[in-house]
Amino acid sequence: MNSPQAIDVLIIGAGPSGSALAIDLVRRGLDVRIVDSSPHAFDGSRAKGIQPRSLEVLEDLGALDDVLAGGDNYPKLAIHAGPIGVPWRMFPNKEATPDVPYPNTWLIPQFRTDRALHARLGELGREVEFGKELTGLTQDKDAVVAKVVGADGVEEIVARYAVGADGGSSAVRKRLDIGFVGTTDESDRVLIVDASVSGLARNRWHMWPGLGGKLIAACPLPHSDMFQWMIRLTPDEKPPQEIGAIIDRIHSHTRNRRIQLHEIHWTSVFRPNIRLAEHYGRGRVFLVGDAAHVHTPAGAQGLNTGMQDGYNLGWKLGQVVAGADPALLASYEAERQPIAAGVLGLSTEKWGGIAKLDPSSMKRGKDEQQLSLTYYGGPLAPADGDSSDTSTLHVGDRAPDARLLSADGAETRLFTLFQGPHFTAIAYGPRAARDLELLHWPTTGARLKRLTVGPPEGFSDPENTLRSAYGLTGDTLLLIRPDGYIGHIATRDFLTTTQAAVRALTPRARTRTMSEPSHTSHGSGATE
Repeated sequence: MNSPQAIDVLIIGAGPSGSALAIDLVRRGLDVRIVDSSPHAFDGSRAKGIQPRSLEVLEDLGALDDVLAGGDNYPKLAIHAGPIGVPWRMFPNKEATPDVPYPNTWLIPQFRTDRALHARLGELGREVEFGKELTGLTQDKDAVVAKVVGADGVEEIVARYAVGADGGSSAVRKRLDIGFVGTTDESDRVLIVDASVSGLARNRWHMWPGLGGKLIAACPLPHSDMFQWMIRLTPDEKPPQEIGAIIDRIHSHTRNRRIQLHEIHWTSVFRPNIRLAEHYGRGRVFLVGDAAHVHTPAGAQGLNTGMQDGYNLGWKLGQVVAGADPALLASYEAERQPIAAGVLGLSTEKWGGIAKLDPSSMKRGKDEQQLSLTYYGGPLAPADGDSSDTSTLHVGDRAPDARLLSADGAETRLFTLFQGPHFTAIAYGPRAARDLELLHWPTTGARLKRLTVGPPEGFSDPENTLRSAYGLTGDTLLLIRPDGYIGHIATRDFLTTTQAAVRALTPRARTRTMSEPSHTSHGSGATE
């Protein structure tokens, strides 16, 4: 089945998860196509909260500026009891710090997030192919064959790997016959409405609670006259469809007839699915985002978890296509499935608390922000491995940001140095720096950027932002994965232990067969 015309990766689904993955793969030089059955980009607000960790991911992928321009900080809640609106801060408003540059959840409707990712993909020379529906999917040990139907008829696409990013009702997951375990509560339905509104203050996220879990909420969508309305329906209630019926439903619950809806832009009926795929792929086909896990909307976790699925999978696919051991791809499910399981529990608990009018369920903190997620204890960061810990970090933890000075005195952020598809090695102290110079790096796959911190020619840490965030107490050699997590920590035996860690993450020497694409653009493996 392997063919000279085979592309590297086919992505089915162009929401945030699939689009983030496509960006990451394309910037690695892979030959990628991304198709979507919809006729055009999604145009609803749906998932509207971008968490701090996802903002860091978007910065690395080059899409952050558009996301920041299209959103704003969350307003305070106004919990209405009759004519009185009680203010309530759902999200703590934090100042940026050297290690956490984006500390607050960002409010932006999903259609703007999608378009920001699609615009970045376009800058890299790829476009989403809309109006192409998957109708067949087969694979063998060498490749995947997908059949898609579009305006020009049936097309057969051959790829080394395929990824299903096609949502909760994923056709890819169904064709792989992977179970989707969990529950769907058909009696718990919420009407979502994006509408142009007058008569309602835009500096608050309004909530009108009611007995028995009845709830109406209206969140202002930045840079528009729209609100996203969430109207919790009673078990036997038929969702109102016409604008007049929706207005009547809002008036009867809120008792505020000053509220007027002038135009409906998008509607949907949401049922809280709580489901997790039994596996995140089979053979050469993988699942990301809602195709692998679906959540309640509480806590703004679904979109963020899905986008980070793609960010985790992307560098691993790039390395394996370049010649790394395919076993590296098994770490995708092992690392991401437990994250999704934890998120399911968190969002389900919050959703249940909202129904009971529990104020704590409307609070958002560090658990939702996803900065403390870790792969420690997983296959690439075993708890009993050769890595040492620092006083603040384990291998597998998120690598924090820091502010450094270059040898010429220019200030830079560590995240700026991380940005791109490469690995980064940080040598702190002269003994670690000497061994970093001797570290062998493969000539294919993602390259390595080498940073030294300390005199005479390295970066300096005059405010101890690196030392503090990373818990450094002496000479240390750190290997940072392309997705911004710590791949190895060495506080002794720097070269020996780091070289062993590198072998599990990088391509092996191999001889290419005549039928394989050359992939000369996958990265030179050169170091900086």
